[in-house]
Amino acid sequence: MSKNRRNYGKMPLTKGIEMASVYSVKECGQRARHIVLSPENRIITEEFLKIVNMKDKFALHDVPVPNKIMMFGPPGTGKTLTAFHLAHELELPLVTVRLDALIHAHLGETGSNVRKIFEYARMEPCVLFMDEFDAVARTRDNNDEVKEMARVVNTLLQCLDEFPEHCIFIAATNLETELDNAIWRRFDTKMIYGNPAFELRLEYIARLCGDFPRQQGLDQWAAEWMDGCSYADIEQIILKAKRKAIIDDMPMSQLLIEMSFHEYRPYHLLVAERV
Repeated sequence: MSKNRRNYGKMPLTKGIEMASVYSVKECGQRARHIVLSPENRIITEEFLKIVNMKDKFALHDVPVPNKIMMFGPPGTGKTLTAFHLAHELELPLVTVRLDALIHAHLGETGSNVRKIFEYARMEPCVLFMDEFDAVARTRDNNDEVKEMARVVNTLLQCLDEFPEHCIFIAATNLETELDNAIWRRFDTKMIYGNPAFELRLEYIARLCGDFPRQQGLDQWAAEWMDGCSYADIEQIILKAKRKAIIDDMPMSQLLIEMSFHEYRPYHLLVAERV
């Protein structure tokens, strides 16, 4: 474990180390160094950061500062990176929740674990990030385990209502339409994610490649070639191409990108093949 990362084993939380990891500001910056946001999400994040950093001025006017963000969209489109980016910009540690450890088969344990996570986050300023949020915030109307999930959602609602202004809560989901309406209304900031357009792919590829030797014009060509790919797809394809270039002791080329693309097989191509 990195020396910059704390863990719940040192804190008064019985199962914390199993349920979450805490990343330092430095680690958040490293993870988010290549982030590329859509114009809409860039405006939202910039305004959010300005408001949080002006909280004293807002307090003078009795205007509450937003501290809950909902991110929704397909996998690999930058939701988690945005959480790391915001934590770094706010100079706060990021607490990421492991839902596989949070959700428990025994009745009542899941709700108890949700409360423990929020109670820990309240202890000091931080950014609390919960991915796959629908697993604990799904609507109470259409679940087979209605009573148990209703208790979990009720606990979650209480935790959100009690969450202090000095902390930030970020939730991410691919299934936003399945969230409970009462949960949805608790979020003052919402961000929509999707696969990047050409200009954003080009910018992301340029950041990923950096000073790595490559054919002239490769960034432009690759951005066109990888139409329909998510940021996660692009990152894995570029990394594969870099490895091939290093093995062959040659600049990255269109051929290496094509080979890496077909080896990786982006999800949208697999879906198209099955239709």
